[in-house]
Amino acid sequence: MVSPSTAADIDQFAEMIRAASSAVVFTGAGISTDSGIPDFRSPGGLWSQFKPIDFDEFMSSESIRKKAWERKFDLDEAIGSPEPNGGHRAIASLLEQGKVSHVITQNIDGLHQAAGVPAEKVIELHGNNTFARCLTCQRRYELELIKQQFLVDQQPPYCDECGGVIKSAVISFGQSMPAAAMTQAEQATREADLFIAIGSSLQVYPAAGFPRLAAELNIPLVILNRDPTDLDGTADLVLNTEITPVLIEVTRNQ
Repeated sequence: MVSPSTAADIDQFAEMIRAASSAVVFTGAGISTDSGIPDFRSPGGLWSQFKPIDFDEFMSSESIRKKAWERKFDLDEAIGSPEPNGGHRAIASLLEQGKVSHVITQNIDGLHQAAGVPAEKVIELHGNNTFARCLTCQRRYELELIKQQFLVDQQPPYCDECGGVIKSAVISFGQSMPAAAMTQAEQATREADLFIAIGSSLQVYPAAGFPRLAAELNIPLVILNRDPTDLDGTADLVLNTEITPVLIEVTRNQ
């Protein structure tokens, strides 16, 4: 049961969504924890078990690329096959209702698309870990095919088309941010009439620059996160509570 103050905040949140026609939703790891995906950065999180490999390291040698793919498949096995939760589906519903224009996400799990948000409406700032691409010609590769071949020859994959290095489509440490996604995210933010940051610590830049930009443009800013963030003082409404129940409730109230 939520406290009276939280209930009032939820009512205010629902009213702000009701008045919106081009809201932008910005999501971080916190929205996916209810789908069974741990927060990588938390103490004892998956990064303590599966230390990320820097992009320059990945490109430096075949043996390191082999290690990266081994970690990738081990991590996929540890996480399993997560499904969208009620929070993801609530956001998809708000987009279908015409309240939300875009979802900007720091997540790499593809769960917004799986919940029904059209792919062209999801702006993935850190890429996507559910498929791979050739770094030279950008050809897409499905992970299951790569895994089957890797289990046979224990060698990192190369592109059938151009011979380039294949890598999971996530943006690694040291890798350039995707220019097109960054431009699209900035445009969506500038055109928003409400900016909703969900499940993010808002500490990772340049991604966290978008809610800050919204505040600078005097676009109403809502932060929904279990813990306080550095941008709480700039927000019009802050809800430090469980994410999925709140999103289900405000969607029901539209």
